Amino acid sequence: MNEEDSEQMSLYLEGIGFSRADSIVEAQVILLNTCSVRKKPEDKAFSMLGELEPLRWINKDVIIGVCGCMAQVRADEIKRRAPHVDFVLGTGNLGQLPALVEEAARNHRFQKWTELPDRKGNIVEDVPQRHLGRSPKLKAFVPIQYGCDKFCTFCIVPSTRGRERSRPSADVIQEVETMVAGGTREVTLLGQTVNSYGKNMLEGRVPFSKLLTLLSEIPGLERIRYTSPYPRDFRIDLIETIRDCPKVMEHCHLPVQSGDDEMLKEMHRLYTVESYLEIVAKLRSEIPALGLTTDIIVGFPGETEGQFENTLKLVEQVRFDGAYMFAYSIRPGTPAGDRKDQVPEKIKKLRLARLIELQNRITCEINDTYVGRTLEVLVEGKSAKNPEMLQGYSREFKMVHFPGSPDRAGRIAQVKITQSRQWGLNGELI
Repeated sequence: MNEEDSEQMSLYLEGIGFSRADSIVEAQVILLNTCSVRKKPEDKAFSMLGELEPLRWINKDVIIGVCGCMAQVRADEIKRRAPHVDFVLGTGNLGQLPALVEEAARNHRFQKWTELPDRKGNIVEDVPQRHLGRSPKLKAFVPIQYGCDKFCTFCIVPSTRGRERSRPSADVIQEVETMVAGGTREVTLLGQTVNSYGKNMLEGRVPFSKLLTLLSEIPGLERIRYTSPYPRDFRIDLIETIRDCPKVMEHCHLPVQSGDDEMLKEMHRLYTVESYLEIVAKLRSEIPALGLTTDIIVGFPGETEGQFENTLKLVEQVRFDGAYMFAYSIRPGTPAGDRKDQVPEKIKKLRLARLIELQNRITCEINDTYVGRTLEVLVEGKSAKNPEMLQGYSREFKMVHFPGSPDRAGRIAQVKITQSRQWGLNGELI
């Protein structure tokens, strides 16, 4: 979502005559797009702001703005700690960017714009449209939903992005059609709980499964992905659509967060381990080739050793292809952040290390089963680490490297897997 926000900011600035600078030193406008999901990216953002201050000494006219989730919740602190910043712009007001930049060019007076939509169900219509004159992207992100109504106790998203609201289906379809006309072959649909898309719409309810079907009818679009669905909202109509729609990839990133029911309740995750396992079983029954990944938090406040062991048991039972694994990070202003029973950092790190070791073993074992199989790969171009090799993702979201001519970039290739690695697969063109 942050990457897509940056894309929208670029579109807004292009609309008032700016183009991308070759280097930060040459830039007239510098925007720092921030994240608040964990503490570490916030620390990095403040460090970067310190590095930007000397640029104001070199060029007093340079405009510096802080955008994104951290700007939404820490605007006053940003002003205090980085007085060289011209403005902060929250997540719900990207359309104000041109006016803020133009005002900053006239008068370096601190500006703050952090209003969020104040009611559930607002539709989103002010997303800047891509145009055919832009450099084509083989793969692109497309936001279909903003905000969240789930209020997990560890999560700051409702504070940084507001309540759940969807884009009209016609706007999404038009945007994807424009992208495809410009060379895009794969889109990833974005939403905090993407499969709850389509509620409270003026056009009536549009289930996420219906949106997938409508997008699959666009000529020239070859692949559709989505992230991240919420377990409770993963219903049979969506599973059947993924099964029956060839353009929807056989990969699902389904966050579980914990393998213990009491922890899930404390996190305000609206499902149980049993119901999560039922969804996984349905998915794998209907889509045998499914690649399944997840998110897991260890060291949530109050987590006992036994509850952590339950998470390890779940991981062993489900056998995810991969996982984003984190030690719990306190987010100020969230219910979990205010709790007194925080797990010591040392214990969190030890638990995380054990989880990573387990998941890495499982990932390697699963990847080994791909040797000898033929996978469909969208060729993205040369490998950054080895220019002699091409790379791309399979339908199951496996990174595949293989030798071949660079003119294959942008095309679908059939690749026979010859070697497995922890982080991907090697193969040869058929």
